[in-house]
Amino acid sequence: MTCRSCGAPLELDFLDLGFQPPSNAYLSPEALYRPETTYPLRLKVCENCWLVQTEDYTAADEVFTADYAYFSSTSKGWLAHAKAYCEAMMDRFSLNAESLVIEVASNDGYLLRNFVNTGVPCLGIEPTDSTADAAEAVGVPTLRRFFGERLARDLVTEGRQADLIAGNNVYAHVPDINDFTKGLALALKPQGVVTLEFPHVMKLVELGQFDTVYHEHFSYLSLVTTQRIFKRAGLRIFDVEELPTHGGSLRVYGCLDTASHSTSSQVANVLAEEQKRGMEASAFYEGFQGRAEHIKNELLRFLLKAQDEGTTVAGYGAAAKGNTILNFAGVKPDLLPFVCDAAAAKQGMFLPGSHIPIRPPSALMEQRPDYVLILPWNIAQEIQQQLTGLSAEGTRFVTAVPELQLKAQ
Repeated sequence: MTCRSCGAPLELDFLDLGFQPPSNAYLSPEALYRPETTYPLRLKVCENCWLVQTEDYTAADEVFTADYAYFSSTSKGWLAHAKAYCEAMMDRFSLNAESLVIEVASNDGYLLRNFVNTGVPCLGIEPTDSTADAAEAVGVPTLRRFFGERLARDLVTEGRQADLIAGNNVYAHVPDINDFTKGLALALKPQGVVTLEFPHVMKLVELGQFDTVYHEHFSYLSLVTTQRIFKRAGLRIFDVEELPTHGGSLRVYGCLDTASHSTSSQVANVLAEEQKRGMEASAFYEGFQGRAEHIKNELLRFLLKAQDEGTTVAGYGAAAKGNTILNFAGVKPDLLPFVCDAAAAKQGMFLPGSHIPIRPPSALMEQRPDYVLILPWNIAQEIQQQLTGLSAEGTRFVTAVPELQLKAQ
């Protein structure tokens, strides 16, 4: 295999999580009686451009299917994040009724509906029918295609170039990152801006966030690597923000290399921090496998001890990251009888691989477990606030990443 960004051979191993099904391929009760497809889930590091990436076993249309079950609007915290972004972009770039905002991977309209409500024309690009239906239901015009250079050329032909292109947590999800980036450049107006948010691989490594690895994520990005990919496509990063979302993310601001946007000193600051951490040397990435296995073993020890002591454990959040760690650890319903989730589309289904049943949050009040394992640890505080009635009854909350932790009641 060669690097999906620069084409160099890949020789540095980073992480091997065994064979796993796609993390959002939730199972119906009938599907439990059929064979389940799994793929190797392994990461390598390019020692030329330092892009961390999955080995190529799955295609985008195999994981982003018509019944894709991830709906961004499920998290109130993420909705607030999206609203704040829209307000900031409108103010910073003077967006109005004459502008066009495009969001790539617009999901259920969680973000663009804010622009719709203020009269700024927008277009969502979303290939999964389940989420596109939800977006159109709230008034977001949606094009049901995968984004890339071909689609961008179609948009240019139709006279639909953007003042702002938003891409929240999509850049890591594209198998052909060069084609995608060239599409961004084509779809921008001469002074247009693209913003991309993605988990910062620096935080992934330093905090042991191996559960953010799953087949839907093809790439794991730093600023220095993203800058190189942008440059090849004729784009320039002129600003960057460090965000707390997803355990530590970057929001990069890009424009055509001919645009007049001045470059913020923050770009040099983040690049210097990455260099200080040694992110362009193999030593930074070595040893991560052992850290992932330690986290896995700590979770298993906790669940086995609870079983031995007769205490009950339930899960909360049928999230992709939860599926990664449960399948890596081999956790089944005997150790975690059920997981609750607020997304109606997941309730009554089963987690891929582990076949743990997904129930509505009301099941927690009915069962009153001794512990609730919060799988999406990045929104653990939000979930705890939603379940304050449960903690008042004595239930303790637990997270497994970056280390096993019992939360304060």
